[in-house]
Amino acid sequence: MFNTDAFAYVDVLNAAANAKWQRNEILSNNIANVDTPGYKRRDLEFSTCLETELLASGYGADSLDKAVKNMDVSNLQPHIYTEYQNMSYRLDGNNVNIETENVELASNQIEYDALIDSMTHEFNRIKSVLQ
Repeated sequence: MFNTDAFAYVDVLNAAANAKWQRNEILSNNIANVDTPGYKRRDLEFSTCLETELLASGYGADSLDKAVKNMDVSNLQPHIYTEYQNMSYRLDGNNVNIETENVELASNQIEYDALIDSMTHEFNRIKSVLQ
């Protein structure tokens, strides 16, 4: 229909929010398995993927708008990994630290809420233009 980049930021924010939601699930799973013998902590990395895609768009930090508009959002796939190398101080081989997981979960939730607020702000900007 119309060729517009009005939703470019929303698309990126949506991908980031989806990654944060997925990380919440992974961190919750780590907490649920804190007493499972041999369980290894899992986590998700998204910021490196986002940075790579921003650089691949061909624009530097001087033009974030152009970088976001030229970014292929379909390439924003978070990386899920298992921490086998983390030393476990427990005899059962589990490497989940409940305090660390709770802090990471709280921090991730704050970041998720900020992304949702940013998307709301972007939609409000678009809405004000249309009025």
